[in-house]
Amino acid sequence: MHNYDVIVIGGGPSGLMASVAAAEHGAATLLIDKGAKLGRKLGISGGGRCNVTNVKETDELIAHIPGNGRFLHSAFGHFNNRDIIAFFEGLGIALKEEDNGRMFPVSDKAASVVSALIGKVRSLGVQIMTDSPVREVVYEDGAVKGVRLTSGTLISSSAVVIATGGKSVPQTGSTGDGYPWAEAAGHTITELFPTEVPILSGEEWIKSGELQGLSLRDVTLTVWNPKGKKVIAHRGDMIFTHFGLSGPIALRCSQFLRQVQRKFDVRTVEMSIDLFPDLNPQEMETELQDKLALEPRKAIRNSLKNLLPERMIPLLLTKSGLDGDLTGHHMSKAGLQILAGLLKRVPVNVNGTRSLAEAFVTGGGVHLKEIDPKRMESKLMPGLFFCGEVLDIHGYTGGYNITAAFSTGYTAGKHAAEIRNS
Repeated sequence: MHNYDVIVIGGGPSGLMASVAAAEHGAATLLIDKGAKLGRKLGISGGGRCNVTNVKETDELIAHIPGNGRFLHSAFGHFNNRDIIAFFEGLGIALKEEDNGRMFPVSDKAASVVSALIGKVRSLGVQIMTDSPVREVVYEDGAVKGVRLTSGTLISSSAVVIATGGKSVPQTGSTGDGYPWAEAAGHTITELFPTEVPILSGEEWIKSGELQGLSLRDVTLTVWNPKGKKVIAHRGDMIFTHFGLSGPIALRCSQFLRQVQRKFDVRTVEMSIDLFPDLNPQEMETELQDKLALEPRKAIRNSLKNLLPERMIPLLLTKSGLDGDLTGHHMSKAGLQILAGLLKRVPVNVNGTRSLAEAFVTGGGVHLKEIDPKRMESKLMPGLFFCGEVLDIHGYTGGYNITAAFSTGYTAGKHAAEIRNS
């Protein structure tokens, strides 16, 4: 029977960082992954360029992790975004800052990040086992004793770090393996759901595909509850698909759509698109009036081409009840107000999201009330640690989830290494 100070299960971002931290703090460490390659999810992150972190200040980082981000205060105290940047630059990976604080390798190649991180793990003497699925984490007398592989091999350790990810992007190996092992230790798994995922709509104009592939730049997408109250609004880019809405701001709104559905027990939720977020309603009306006044004898369906994406004009005219052949000269004050109001709030009824497997991030996971935030150790099973997406933590895309993964991974690995001396 083999014996290690720390066993880390899962070779994704959090598991690799946990292995680094454990080994740096003197632990004989084993990293086990069921797949043939380590760092698979890391390798496809950031569109294949690997968005390693985000440079925003801590409070902003946490605000961009709406799924229990405040739990990360202690972990960020051990290893934050600045530490992540210093870590990779120390490995020879030059980084650059892009829009909204996102940090990428200058090479624009995720493979360089993955290779450097795995190289660091190896240089620290971490033993690596790939193609080695774990059957169970072994618990005896209320404490961790090691892991048993599906082959039957028992590997003993008094500290095990579960870094197996969630259930999103399953082709990278994230198939929820860690949840049963957590439950076997007495942990609660909160309901799993897709976040950062495209949104579904049953609107006829969506299903017809008339706007499919149309991208909108710098607009605001809002989620409303059935009482007409704004739940959340995100500004940025989006795209219409054959099934609904996608693009950065649609992904960010997706988890709030689910919240409204559950809280109010409704299936259909109203969202809206503000096509001109820099203009208030009165300014929008003035802008529209000025555009139509430039060519007062021209049909409004043609005049609007100078203001709106051409493919949206038929839909907006239908929703406003206006005749597209009406000239600007004959546009009534009431008609102008209706159309201006519509440009500020294009309604879209939505009814769900794509599946968890199609999501970028898993919502839900190991209940945080059962985890020590300063150590990432189970409060229920001494020697059991968790990090990364297996925890009930989820953020927006843009470097926030990977920052949480690296931070919790480092924290878990560091404190797992302490077990051998206790």
